[in-house]
Amino acid sequence: MCEMKKKIEEVIKKDIEPGLAAHGGSIELVSVEDGVVKTRLKGACSGCPSAQMTMKMGVEKILREKVEGIKEVIAV
Repeated sequence: MCEMKKKIEEVIKKDIEPGLAAHGGSIELVSVEDGVVKTRLKGACSGCPSAQMTMKMGVEKILREKVEGIKEVIAV
């Protein structure tokens, strides 16, 4: 599981964080358990009406494409 978490952190830093930063936001990896990734949107993204769509259609899609074994990404 440690290897999966490391890979998720790399993808967040390289592929997800720059897009969120362009909109005044960021993302924090909270935990990874049994293929379920828990994250927290921060900055402008935390109060955005589109945050749930960003999580499912953006963050989850990218992580599933780049990291094997992810079942779901949820916001906490």
